[in-house]
Amino acid sequence: MNRRKLLGLLGITGIGMAGRYSSIHAGSEEVARKMISCVVTPQQTEGPYFVDERLHRSDIRSDPSDGSVKDGLPLALEMRVFTVGNEGTDRCLPLAKAIVDIWHCDAQGIYSDVEDRNFNTVGKKFLRGYQVTDRNGSVRFISIYPGWYPGRTVHIHFKIRTDPGYARGREFTSQLYFDDAITDKVHAQPPYAGYARKGSYQQRTRNEDDSIYLKGGRQLMLKLTEAEMGYATAFDVGLEAEKRD
Repeated sequence: MNRRKLLGLLGITGIGMAGRYSSIHAGSEEVARKMISCVVTPQQTEGPYFVDERLHRSDIRSDPSDGSVKDGLPLALEMRVFTVGNEGTDRCLPLAKAIVDIWHCDAQGIYSDVEDRNFNTVGKKFLRGYQVTDRNGSVRFISIYPGWYPGRTVHIHFKIRTDPGYARGREFTSQLYFDDAITDKVHAQPPYAGYARKGSYQQRTRNEDDSIYLKGGRQLMLKLTEAEMGYATAFDVGLEAEKRD
């Protein structure tokens, strides 16, 4: 994907954002609250493949160890982080300066920088990275539509840390999911189709057959918009406001 098409894909998620939060800049928080989902996002397991790479970047498709780029359908993801609830109210406020990491497997179901019984990618850093939320609570990433591996439905992991020092502060971890009907279409195409490592697993694990998805996954579904060369999506993350003594 060339730079022009990449910027166009990123722009799809950004177009609505400026108007969506203009009321905040104008001081009208009441209008802004009606435009976002003031619901606490379910936490889910971190899983075995998180590595704190500290890769500050928006395009996570490349591997800085060798310059290679992971093949797959481009996916533009915007995440918007808010605190929900403040002294018993339903108030939603953007959370600025939070660190948002995302990581997921490639089209063949492989994660980077881990040793697994089926693969060893130690030293590789593809499909991992973090961004810091702006004053609107937003971060943007360019990645690919994830593949799958036995036992799990298609998903993206994310972690939010509210202290830039990494070692302290609040931490929230969860996962994002995809509509099975869209995944069926995407995974029927190369490079997703015909992946041999899955062996006897002829059928992809679907959302309703994934035990982790069943613990709040319906609230973590991405709504995709078709874009040139791929998909774009935005997701609001609601973090419960910390209680004051």
